[in-house]
Amino acid sequence: MIYGCMGLGGAWDDTPVAAADIDHAERAVHAAVEIGVTWFDHADIYTRGKAELVFGEVLRRDPGLRDRVKIQTKCGIRLGESGLQAYYDLSKAAILERVDASLARLGVERVEILLLHRPDPLLDPAEVAEAYGELRAAGKVGSLGVSNMSAAQMSLLQRHLDEPLVANQLEMSLHRRDWLEAGVLVNHPEGSGLSFPEGTIEYCRANDVRIQAWGSLAQGIYSGAPRSESDNAAYDLVNAMAADKGTTAEAIVLGWLMRHPARIEPVIGTANPDRIRACADAEAQAAAMTNVEWYALWTAARGRPVP
Repeated sequence: MIYGCMGLGGAWDDTPVAAADIDHAERAVHAAVEIGVTWFDHADIYTRGKAELVFGEVLRRDPGLRDRVKIQTKCGIRLGESGLQAYYDLSKAAILERVDASLARLGVERVEILLLHRPDPLLDPAEVAEAYGELRAAGKVGSLGVSNMSAAQMSLLQRHLDEPLVANQLEMSLHRRDWLEAGVLVNHPEGSGLSFPEGTIEYCRANDVRIQAWGSLAQGIYSGAPRSESDNAAYDLVNAMAADKGTTAEAIVLGWLMRHPARIEPVIGTANPDRIRACADAEAQAAAMTNVEWYALWTAARGRPVP
């Protein structure tokens, strides 16, 4: 499992970081470490840079922590600049600039992985490769990955890289199942309504690209958050299974993802230490989950039998 730091740092505005924000981040980070998490996921835009900033303060409070964790961050999205609410920028200059800014906020010399946050239609793969080569040579970045990219986009980028892409971060959960449904509804009328790019999961599996699932807890709809009536059947089954197995709804939901042979790595996005700890049993639940249980959860979530 990976801990996603998007919820750290306070509000998504220019409000300065307060001591309470650092304390909150410290509790969340330590809860994640407590359940065995070693990877921490960032992006330069999370709470407008404050997520990285408070994480850096947590590292300073606990000097030995950096040696026990691995950090990845993302770049490629610009917010509130040049008169636009948002736009993408994966130019060489932007990548170099944003990585340096992330390292400064984190207070580290290197991140283990840099992810390209969103596909930039103006991306020049050769320019990205140049930027990555300079960052790697300078010891600032270990490996390169992507986020929200298709197999075709990864393949194009990979042609210009000397090192393999190591990760792709995608929205995946029991609630957001396009990644799963698209591979099953081939040559089926229902498949026309799905947007997940064909072959992406298979590309990652064939090329040993780590699949990281953001939104893996489905915003808590199976563990107490408000939900629609259509989610009730899956909610009831998740919680019945959790009670029967003496575990938590979070562990069942994450275990369902981890049971998939693609070795999906859930990104835990909650900043609530109790909910983080509730995820501790996910790996064990994945190992114990039967095919029938897995299909029962999928069927309940989709609201109808598989074709």
